Amino acid sequence: MELVQGCRDKAELVRLKKALTGRGTQIMPVTESICARAMNLIDQHALSDGLQLGDALIAATALEHGLPLLTANVKHFSPIKGLGIERFDSALDTTK
Repeated sequence: MELVQGCRDKAELVRLKKALTGRGTQIMPVTESICARAMNLIDQHALSDGLQLGDALIAATALEHGLPLLTANVKHFSPIKGLGIERFDSALDTTK
């Protein structure tokens, strides 16, 4: 949702969806345990690193499932220990 929200036009949205489909991404449900983990991340990183709710939920989901986080903004997530981060740029993605 956050990636789609950041698209500036329909062409960018099409590139994004194509790139995500090419990578085999899937939507993960937000569970009670993910919410609890996100709250812990907010406690640890909101004041010191500026972590916001959306990013906390995204990071908590990746951590809960043991998956790397695919992001165009590595800076937002780099302070979180144990989180695997993979840089994503839909404009440069080779799957388009």
